[in-house]
Amino acid sequence: MSESETSDAHAAASARPPLDHRLRRMVGRDPDEAHRAATPLELLFDLTFVVAFSQAGVQTAHLLELGHWGPAIGGFAFAVFTIWWAWINCSWLASAYDNDDIFFRVATMVEMLGVLVLALGLPALFTSLDGGEHIDNGVVVAGYVVMRVATIALWLRAARHDPAHRRTALTYVVFVSVLQAGWVVLIFVNLPLPTTLAFSLLLVALELVGPYVAEHGREGGTPWHPHHIAERYGLLVIITLGEIVLGTILAISAVIEKQDWSVETVAIAFGGTALAFGLWWVYFTMPSGKVLQRYRERGFVWGYGHYFIFLALAGTGAGLHVAAYEIEGLAHIGIVQALLTVVIPVGVFMVALFTIYSLLLRQFDPFHIWLFIGSILVLVLAVVAVAAGASFGVGILIIAASPFVVVVGYETVGHRHQAAALERALAH
Repeated sequence: MSESETSDAHAAASARPPLDHRLRRMVGRDPDEAHRAATPLELLFDLTFVVAFSQAGVQTAHLLELGHWGPAIGGFAFAVFTIWWAWINCSWLASAYDNDDIFFRVATMVEMLGVLVLALGLPALFTSLDGGEHIDNGVVVAGYVVMRVATIALWLRAARHDPAHRRTALTYVVFVSVLQAGWVVLIFVNLPLPTTLAFSLLLVALELVGPYVAEHGREGGTPWHPHHIAERYGLLVIITLGEIVLGTILAISAVIEKQDWSVETVAIAFGGTALAFGLWWVYFTMPSGKVLQRYRERGFVWGYGHYFIFLALAGTGAGLHVAAYEIEGLAHIGIVQALLTVVIPVGVFMVALFTIYSLLLRQFDPFHIWLFIGSILVLVLAVVAVAAGASFGVGILIIAASPFVVVVGYETVGHRHQAAALERALAH
């Protein structure tokens, strides 16, 4: 296909959508399309990940309150990777090729079913990790297979309808198919736990390599839309923030059940809500869409780095769930350890956000380092206060102040630093 034909195809794909959803060509969309936004189908698709993150959080909180740190942290890291990777594959494909015809819609429904099956398999996965003998990931992989079948079908369709990116689409098909076969092998081959973990890490590494190879072929990458993909990541951030809200509700309910409405109840309610709000505010100070539009090659570092953002936010929700166990007197760990299950994920979020921001802009600003240090010192203060005898509610209030150190710094001075950094970056 010539350059003019490709341009015409993009223009046709970006034109006003028809009212029906009959089959039509799945050509690449225009990466510079104006006013590109998430579709109702994408929002519906994201709802299944609410269930998946919730399942991972509940299972992790249970193991954490027992003090089973290794299985809890390892299982949670793997579960979030599985959920995030399932989402990332579908979302970047949709950013480049979503034509909203009946085939694409049905394929998305199949992917949604796969996510739900994957979520149903998480309890067995965590239980087997806690047992320490083998990994029961059969249902998780089954859900993954369902999703992958739909993804392969979409990539094959893109290869057929978009000759300009055929090699790229087929590269995705090969990687997805081979790696899926590798995951299926783990179901039927009963390997020792260390061998299973090593093989799983190898497959995870290859999963990450596959898109890089596909997007850096001779044809160039797929026509994903920078502002659209930035919005999609932002929407998933909001979904994981919902886990913090859920954890706050669980903690509040535990306090009310034990001592009715009190100052402690208000402290936890306000602190948990403020924490979610502050983390939201801090995340959306990052000018992702603007920079990705100018430097598409930075999409990999930015996109992959978000794993730690989602891990931290969902982990914070799980930590607040642990707080509910502690308040009810059901936890097998102390109050300081329970508080750390909230403090550590918030700290990971801060580290991840500042790192991604610096790598995205490829600039170093000492002012941001001071904001980062300030936010971490507040987290340390929360631990010290609770260790000295403060209540859990006071600890949550102090933790909630951590992101607001960055918010205040950004709104007073930092926004000018960012404007100057953006001007340098976009003019380079």
